[in-house]
Amino acid sequence: MILRHVAVDCAEPRKLAMFWSSVTGWPVAEDVDEIEDDEALLSAPGPVPSLLFIRVPEAKTVKNRLHFDWMPTERTRDEEVERIIALGATLYEDHRKPDGLGWVTLLDPEGNEFCVERSTLERGVDA
Repeated sequence: MILRHVAVDCAEPRKLAMFWSSVTGWPVAEDVDEIEDDEALLSAPGPVPSLLFIRVPEAKTVKNRLHFDWMPTERTRDEEVERIIALGATLYEDHRKPDGLGWVTLLDPEGNEFCVERSTLERGVDA
């Protein structure tokens, strides 16, 4: 089997897809242009699964059971955290350590947790 999409329940699919498009650089699928659509698809480069945002009536009330861990490829972790906060995320928990290790947990505009780890360069890893 192939993991095709990761689905994210939300109140405003298009708005959340646009936020994540700004974060990742992935395009929002063209066939979901209307704001009242109940779904919005963020097309990831293969073989990465796309993100499918689906409108649900209930609001988020507890910690996510699943969240994304992102590893920057073009910026440092700290530069990426600053950039994503400027795009509309909120700082939730800061797990950075004085020795440079650690990660930062942020909240997207609907309160979904996600983490930003050290970059590929900071880890000495090729992207």
